[in-house]
Amino acid sequence: KETTKHFVKNNKEFMFDAEHFFDGYKRNPEFSLRVLEAAAVQGADCLVLCDTNGGSLPHEVEKIVADVVRHFDGVQIGMHTQNDTGCAVANAVAGVVAGATHVQGTINGYGERTGNCDNTVLVPNLTLKMGIETLPEGHVERLTSVSHHVAELMNMPPQHQQPYVGTSAFAHKAGLHTSAIARRPDSYEHVDPVAVGNSTRFLLGDLSGRASVELKAEQLGIEIGDKQMVEVVEEMKRLEHEGYHFEVADASLELMMRRAAGEQFDYFNVESFRVLVERGQDRQFDTEATLRIEVDGERMITVGEGDGPVNALDNAFRNAVIDIYPELAEVHLTDYKVRVLDTNRGTGAVTRVLVDSSDSEATWTTIGVSGNIIEASWLALRDALIYALYRHRAKIDSSLN
Repeated sequence: KETTKHFVKNNKEFMFDAEHFFDGYKRNPEFSLRVLEAAAVQGADCLVLCDTNGGSLPHEVEKIVADVVRHFDGVQIGMHTQNDTGCAVANAVAGVVAGATHVQGTINGYGERTGNCDNTVLVPNLTLKMGIETLPEGHVERLTSVSHHVAELMNMPPQHQQPYVGTSAFAHKAGLHTSAIARRPDSYEHVDPVAVGNSTRFLLGDLSGRASVELKAEQLGIEIGDKQMVEVVEEMKRLEHEGYHFEVADASLELMMRRAAGEQFDYFNVESFRVLVERGQDRQFDTEATLRIEVDGERMITVGEGDGPVNALDNAFRNAVIDIYPELAEVHLTDYKVRVLDTNRGTGAVTRVLVDSSDSEATWTTIGVSGNIIEASWLALRDALIYALYRHRAKIDSSLN
């Protein structure tokens, strides 16, 4: 009572967060309501019902919130949900259905333990599905870029399968799905991806035919002639046979298709590289990479150190080009995955490397395959850097247009 009275007296907006409310209400409804009454009587602006340990389910939440809304007619009721049962968003929606008009959440659901209510899912659910105004007009379309930007600030890898804003949220494998999407997008997309700032992705693999590749090219705005289209399809099948997997490496696929269409990515040319790894008596490793590189007609030798071969190569490359391409300072490697393809060859097996990279606006994946894990890593890293430079220039061209 005294806390509420103090803030109200000083003309401060006061939201009373009732910690463990749902657990308390299940055990003693009368006492739980009396706690809320103490804040409401003193003028609290909003009574926030908290599922602090995240153990409640939607059907429980909807019933309890409905009881509270009836009891406090005219007082704003809010929701604070945790994701320990995977129901944070569902519980928040259930609360809104029951009459709550205030919901607390975080971007990407970041929070303690299993996280909080994910606003990038909650907002489109309320606005696009239920017609409830949440953000000012034009702001819902920014959710995908905001999600990526916050992930970058948090130094967290983006969640590809995140609803609405994930890179896989509107991804479709070649075949029946892509044909259906071309004719009726709503057959496999529950909302227009543009409504949340995302886009449709068509995934291509070794089973993809010419029609699927043409559809992918159209989506990317790439004009490829008939002869070049046949060459792309054959090249894809050859590379997939070697171990490439373009379904999970959209950026490498896009670069290959743009090259087939005649686009040039001559930002740099790495003539050779060497990586040295030395283990000292103190069991500490020193890794050094040396690159012979040509940029804008100038040949140079550059050296970089790192925590491992990939990091050393990346640092050596950046040491050479960062003054020429300062935009690369915003590009970071967010994930690095290695898979052995032919396990029967033991340590001599061919390896596939996938590199996830991101800037403040997007995330992309590139691929490299080789019997030498360092070469496979460099191929994936090289594509990632080329794609970053291409994206930057395409963005500038778009702005100028």
